[in-house]
Amino acid sequence: MKSTNGDQLPVLIAGAGIGGLSTALTLHQIGVPCIVFEVVADLQALGVGINIQPNAVRELFDLGISSQQLDSIGLQTREWCLVGLNGKDVYSEPRGIEAGCQWPQYSVHRGELQMLLYQQVLTRMGAGVVQTGHRVTAYQNTETGVSALITTSDGQEKQVEGALLIAADGIHSAVRAQMFPDQPPIHWGGAVMWRGTTRAKPIRTGASFVGLGTHHHRVVFYPISQPDADGLATINWIAEITMDNSAGWGNGDWNKKVAIDHFIHHFEGWNYDWIDIPGMLRGADAVYEYPMIDRDPVPSWVDGHVALLGDAAHAMYPTGSNGASQAIVDARVLGAAMVSKGVNGEALQLYNDTLCEPISAVVLRNRGAGPFVLLNELDDRCGGIFDDIEEVFPSAERDDLMSRYKAAAGYAIEQLNTADATIEQGARVGQDLK
Repeated sequence: MKSTNGDQLPVLIAGAGIGGLSTALTLHQIGVPCIVFEVVADLQALGVGINIQPNAVRELFDLGISSQQLDSIGLQTREWCLVGLNGKDVYSEPRGIEAGCQWPQYSVHRGELQMLLYQQVLTRMGAGVVQTGHRVTAYQNTETGVSALITTSDGQEKQVEGALLIAADGIHSAVRAQMFPDQPPIHWGGAVMWRGTTRAKPIRTGASFVGLGTHHHRVVFYPISQPDADGLATINWIAEITMDNSAGWGNGDWNKKVAIDHFIHHFEGWNYDWIDIPGMLRGADAVYEYPMIDRDPVPSWVDGHVALLGDAAHAMYPTGSNGASQAIVDARVLGAAMVSKGVNGEALQLYNDTLCEPISAVVLRNRGAGPFVLLNELDDRCGGIFDDIEEVFPSAERDDLMSRYKAAAGYAIEQLNTADATIEQGARVGQDLK
């Protein structure tokens, strides 16, 4: 779209997280100018470990992010496994390349991935494309596109015109709140997570994602760095319990630093011949407490020339390890829609038609335990304690549950390996935009 004076209007992006930065890099790749508005004045590598699934790694590679760059901030995941309360394997499978996928899965530090994408945006597009200390607080659809109200960190307000507005401004999205003013509050199902990192020797394959316990009482851990000379790596861990949520999340903080003794009593005695869980938890320099939250799906991610993306569209429980991955995929599907339709509302509608319904289903599937549904089912059958897993939960049933989840989340191996590129190499939006 063009402004009244004939200049091409930029696409406005709210948020410089993983989704917003992936969108900026995608738009640059297909020849569409953009501006990113980020509320934080100074971007830093904050956060915890995350997994980038092969379907999203494929998109990062297509964006020109190399395996060497990803190796520098994490490592390729080799195994995904679930273990019962008695320390015995419930389910395991290879991941990424070792599973036969053409692309690896990565375990990385979320903040390091964000900073990698941020540096790529600055290098390719120039420092001015990301305006920090700027928050998109409201929008209005116009004849030429959209007008966004921007509030700066010093309290000033300004209107900025754009061809489109892409709201990648997270679970507390101001854009989504305007689009759906009657949306229910953030949903908390009762699960509380304590997250930290510990320097320790990685176990099993050396690059294994391990879920231990039950759906309502578990620890998840995996390395997010290469081992050092002493064989130690940074192990990202999440300790989790589920409690009564009838009174809502009442402590006022969405994340806060807590002492180990605040929660470790829930996991005393979880000491097996292959892992000392209390010892791992006590080895953390710092621990943060988070409620496990998401939002109810909405019927559409689009309002005219405005679209939601990433957590603003589909904040989901981390049980499937695919929140960040889906934000990257969102950006690429959006770019493909613009290549097909132009920089206009039709492209946003195509993006919405492609993703809104199926990914909303994934949000609800993750709320129902996601791939950890195996531990939930095992708990129902035997309380998580068993001698022979085949007697209580045959492999055919376990394999079927996992296959259905991976197909819904978009990273079933055959489906991914045979899929066409989301955006063909060299594809660009036509010059005569409508």
